[in-house]
Amino acid sequence: MKIAPQHVVSLTYDLYVDRENTGSETLVESTTQEQPLTFLFGAGQMLPKFEENLSTLSTGDTYEFRLSPEDAYGVYDEEAVANLPKEMFQGTELPEIGSILPLQDNQGHRFQAMVVSIAEDAVIVDLNHPMAGQELHFKGNILNVRPATEEELSHGHAHGPDGHHAH
Repeated sequence: MKIAPQHVVSLTYDLYVDRENTGSETLVESTTQEQPLTFLFGAGQMLPKFEENLSTLSTGDTYEFRLSPEDAYGVYDEEAVANLPKEMFQGTELPEIGSILPLQDNQGHRFQAMVVSIAEDAVIVDLNHPMAGQELHFKGNILNVRPATEEELSHGHAHGPDGHHAH
């Protein structure tokens, strides 16, 4: 079956990036046939260019493509660094450098920030996505494509490869 909107896609992928810009890519994430990535195609859950690259494929097809930083998680923004007052952490230990903090803005949007340093009066965090500025290189296989169930369509997400996983 061919991939189309309102269909559930199950696939494997290996994701490679060249973090150091050396020309040598490193595997940073992968899925397996036993634990595939399963999503409702066209529901806005995946990167738009990721879905676009899959849009002509069918069950059983293999794929390989690259996404530029602009088409993935954006270019790295040197200005996307914030100082969080140490008072925010009263009653808890200060986070360690490299740790990821769950944050929320005034509109209720959730996001994450990585602690890059700790100053005398602030915790300095990087608000860029961890893969910002990276070209993403995907390789994988389309395991299954099926029409979404009415329940999946009403919920706006896939309920697993077979459509029966509860949530």
